[in-house]
Amino acid sequence: MLKSIGCGEVRAEHAGAQVTLAGWVHRRRDHGGLIFLDLRDSTGLVQVVAFPEDAGFATAESVRSEYVVQVQGEVARRKEGTENADLPTGEIEVRVASLRVLNEAETPPFPVNQDTEVAESTRLRYRYLDLRRERMQRNIRLRHRVVHLIRNFMSSRDFIEVETPVLGLATPEGARDYLVPSRVHPGSFYALPQSPQQWKQLLMVAGVDRYFQIARCYRDEDLRADRQPEFTQLDLEMAFVEQEDILRLTEDLYQHLAAEVGGFTVPAEFPRLTYAECMERFGSDKPDLRYGMEITDLTNDVRGTEFQVFTRVIEDGGRIRAIAVQGGADISRRGLDALTEVARENGASGLVWVQFTGEGPLDGITADDIKTPVSRFFSPEDLAGLGAACGAKRGDLLLIAAGADAMTSRVLDVLRRQLAEERGLADPDTLSFLFVTEFPMFEYDEDHERWSAVHHLFTSPFTDDLGIVESDPGAVRSHAYDLVCNGQEVASGSIRIHSRDVQMSVLRALGLSMDEAMLKFGHMLEAFTYGAPPHGGIAPGIDRTVALFARERDIREVIAFPKTKTASDLLMGAPAAVTAEQLKEVHVDLNAAAREHLAKQASEDEVEA
Repeated sequence: MLKSIGCGEVRAEHAGAQVTLAGWVHRRRDHGGLIFLDLRDSTGLVQVVAFPEDAGFATAESVRSEYVVQVQGEVARRKEGTENADLPTGEIEVRVASLRVLNEAETPPFPVNQDTEVAESTRLRYRYLDLRRERMQRNIRLRHRVVHLIRNFMSSRDFIEVETPVLGLATPEGARDYLVPSRVHPGSFYALPQSPQQWKQLLMVAGVDRYFQIARCYRDEDLRADRQPEFTQLDLEMAFVEQEDILRLTEDLYQHLAAEVGGFTVPAEFPRLTYAECMERFGSDKPDLRYGMEITDLTNDVRGTEFQVFTRVIEDGGRIRAIAVQGGADISRRGLDALTEVARENGASGLVWVQFTGEGPLDGITADDIKTPVSRFFSPEDLAGLGAACGAKRGDLLLIAAGADAMTSRVLDVLRRQLAEERGLADPDTLSFLFVTEFPMFEYDEDHERWSAVHHLFTSPFTDDLGIVESDPGAVRSHAYDLVCNGQEVASGSIRIHSRDVQMSVLRALGLSMDEAMLKFGHMLEAFTYGAPPHGGIAPGIDRTVALFARERDIREVIAFPKTKTASDLLMGAPAAVTAEQLKEVHVDLNAAAREHLAKQASEDEVEA
């Protein structure tokens, strides 16, 4: 080994010992006759000092940030008053006996030794440098720890890890598949798995009662902060279980992870809310429970009002819904106009706002204590009644949206999240987990004029709804559930279909003919005829889970080598064109649009060069 101890492992008890260190020069400081180097490796940071009489002094003068060096020297306590309480190694320093440069370094395109703002494209282009930074080192190590804890937890619950294929059959599971052309089967393609869904269900048929896998998955879809074209999930499945068994296991896992990582408040028992209840109370199937502002239905409270906007909406079958913003009476008119514009951007024709000034309850409030653009349509007593129905008091703001359920849910959800962010209502040290259950089985796809599965087509419908799967798909409930935390989906799962007849009924509801069903899912339908047990599972996202524990908003901050939001790898330069010979080997020919795009890209690259 080129080192005897890690830079971050040297302590006061090593004083007087000879050590050999190796790492990167984090920072160099010349103090007029003394050279101080902060030396960094994966274990941390230590101060190294070179005196003029030391053999390594001349070399210490020549090194620069990010040089890779080896230092031999003696550990010494720092002089009193010069200790650094912010460093685990802050009580000591290493006096240089010899210093050897193992590799020089060009000046990095951004500071590695500072947590400064750097353009995302630059960070991803030089990801190997970005990963040297303290924040990224901490995140990558946290990811390792979380995965290690998960594997140990699953093994302790008698699960076995089984690897499933990456090259499989292209089947409709929601997002677009990444296709892989076959060289030995001309014109045929494999698909990279969007999830190991079918494989793990087949494992249940095979008698593997408890399966798990840290699985890589691939989906060709538009990207957001919580999406990547390739991602990692904990995939698990259990036989002979009901929904509560899986929810309880998942709850135990996340309570265990939170306790081991530390620093977070987690519910002793995760709430269970139905999809319908979430949409009614929060306007979202992934609500953030760290703050209030629950939605209240005011339809009956304003029925018969002279305000025609509300009257017309109610006559058309819509509703009047509102949220109360604690302390929102301090929002300026410009701020209220901005909130109204947000509402319009999300489909509303406008937004009614009411500010109650002063302090205390709304009893006895007068017109002078209320600010609203609809004062001529409502008495102070009427407005106070609306506010009280939403739990408001003096000093609060009432935001009212009118229209169809889907629109008012969307508008009030967006406003609720934005106001919580702006007003700092969400405690960053709280992980507010909950389970959302009883999702609709199907939703209507207007673009393709057909029904599609809300979760996936292997989700089991409620037994009471089996008779209407094909006749009234929109009314069918499913045994699907999500684990939600702080406003984002962390895991999704369901009790699966294990009956061939039920699976065929679902496929027919989705518009598949018998021939199509056998072509795409014949292997599953056949397996169900050989004694498939009742089973179910869930798939927590590893990237999203680690991001939660790392307090990161974007999952790219906890992935070693992520893609950009356009699914590009700036470090490797992928995706990229391949040679005509490579295309010929896999029997692929490019169409005119693809050839034109590549020619244009080549021309742009020449100009940049």
